[in-house]
Amino acid sequence: MSTKAYAASSPTAPLGPIAIERRQPLPSDVEIEIMYCGVCHSDIHLARDEWGGAVYPVVPGHEILGRVTRVGASVTRFRVGDLAAVGCMVDSCRTCPQCTSGLEQFCSTGATFTYNSADRHTGGMTYGGYSERVVCDEAFTLKVPTNLDPAAAAPLLCAGITTWSPLRKWGAGPGRKVGIVGLGGLGHMGVKFARAMGAHTVLFTTSEGKVADGLRLGAHEVVLSRDPDAMAKHARSFDLIVDTVSADHSFDAYMQLLKVDGTLALVGVPPKPQQISAFSLIMPRRNLSGSLIGGIAETQEMLDFCGANGIACDIELIRMDQVNEAWERVLKQDVKYRFVIDMASLRGG
Repeated sequence: MSTKAYAASSPTAPLGPIAIERRQPLPSDVEIEIMYCGVCHSDIHLARDEWGGAVYPVVPGHEILGRVTRVGASVTRFRVGDLAAVGCMVDSCRTCPQCTSGLEQFCSTGATFTYNSADRHTGGMTYGGYSERVVCDEAFTLKVPTNLDPAAAAPLLCAGITTWSPLRKWGAGPGRKVGIVGLGGLGHMGVKFARAMGAHTVLFTTSEGKVADGLRLGAHEVVLSRDPDAMAKHARSFDLIVDTVSADHSFDAYMQLLKVDGTLALVGVPPKPQQISAFSLIMPRRNLSGSLIGGIAETQEMLDFCGANGIACDIELIRMDQVNEAWERVLKQDVKYRFVIDMASLRGG
């Protein structure tokens, strides 16, 4: 079925209107009229082919929230009219050890991502949420707590789960000291989650202008990472630090702040390979790790936690025709803290 969307036609072209084809719902499918779609920096990286492998046209968007309009005959968890969401994945092999243990993002044959991924159903490429509707298998469709502002809940599908997953994996909670590096789309959710989980939460930022916001969002302390004395006061005291920064920076500086067996978990993607001293790991014994979004069950757990605790993202709502300007502002870090597209504007509302 023909569907209105916005797409990049080349690495240098601005996003513009396009018509794409969505499949008719299969027995296990849920059709969703998209109400809101978050703008992730990954959308820019992929559309501009900065990571390689882009297949044009690219319709970005993997923070999708909307209303169910049709369900397949075998669907049991959703009914027409329900709020529903789609995150970074729409399918996987479902049989490998990773898939069967709830880690579909690490599928042995490769997860089917929401856009710019080989579509297991149509044989073409997947198209994302910068569009008026999406069709997704029930197994990869998520329930949305009805008490949350749906626009502010949309970025939970990437910014939320990307920070939630390492915090859960490495045990953020009471009696633990947790650091969040960077206060952007990811970092502001990391601060909210770590505080709500009960951890002593410390934000690291290079910007004095973000100190007040960090405290407002839930940090117990804010450290200016350019101040060596302020950093030294926290030496060997953290159980976990989640690094959300995608610019070049020193990992060693944060490794020095970890306890024995502490973990620095990377979720940001700096553009160049970063160096690290072996002694940062060896003396004392520390861990450097990474994390990629989360599995479907874990994402639902995160959404349920947000509903129970009234947590959502700080957003700026935009029209679809403002997305190119929004992308430029993302590159300038000029957003607090996530753009969300109101898809009614694409439908002419």
